[in-house]
Amino acid sequence: MKSKLLTRIFFYLMVVGIALVVLFPFLWMLSSSFKTQVDIISWPPKLFFEPTLQNYRKVFEEQNFLKYFMNSTIVGAVAVGLSLLLGLPAAYSIARFKQNRLAIFILLARLMPGISFLMPWYIIFSRLDLMDSYVALILSHMLIALPIVVWIMSTYFSAIPRELEESAMVDGATRQYAFLRIILPLSAPALAVLAIFSVMWRWNDFLLPRLVLTPETQTLPLSTYLFYGQYSTEYGQAMAGLLLAVLPIIVFYLILQKQFISGISSGAVK
Repeated sequence: MKSKLLTRIFFYLMVVGIALVVLFPFLWMLSSSFKTQVDIISWPPKLFFEPTLQNYRKVFEEQNFLKYFMNSTIVGAVAVGLSLLLGLPAAYSIARFKQNRLAIFILLARLMPGISFLMPWYIIFSRLDLMDSYVALILSHMLIALPIVVWIMSTYFSAIPRELEESAMVDGATRQYAFLRIILPLSAPALAVLAIFSVMWRWNDFLLPRLVLTPETQTLPLSTYLFYGQYSTEYGQAMAGLLLAVLPIIVFYLILQKQFISGISSGAVK
């Protein structure tokens, strides 16, 4: 009995220790966002301080945070939506009609590093006069996300028994109807995993928006760069901006948490 108690105590201590290590950067960012510049750079670090909301006020008033937030939301939502709209039917076709060569080609496209596309994209968008536009960023993000959608979902669709949609088609349903009303609802866990990863990758991207956007259309990752100057750095504002940039992803994950865990446990990302 005593050994079980000690084992349980040791287990919880290990969990708390690991959690503190993982959460330490986030907690430091959270506390720093409520500190003044003097409190942030003081040594030793101040654990107890008088909190202030000045950093958040300056982020919204001086850095136009809402505009950058809307830019990221538009680009992320449209790019992920288009990749799902095009990728899900392609993944279903590969899974049901055994198009293995196409699957291998898509896998090779997925293995290409995204940075290798930067120069071709820059030349194409410059020639088409699409620089500094949502279209350029949405198309480039969609092309990066599309192979991921097809590869993951084709694997998941292959695991769904054919008999389910065949039964519906025997009753008069078309293949498209069976796909929309039977296959996709059963794929909700995999779609949640895919949506979270896709939105997170698109939301955090820095290099591609840096290439094709100007300050008028830049996204949140680029806006956080504005806090770092040549002679000084506004650490409090930077921490507040970074925290506000992270919160939408956390909320999005919490909304899809149940489906995400189900998708991970069922092998949706293998």
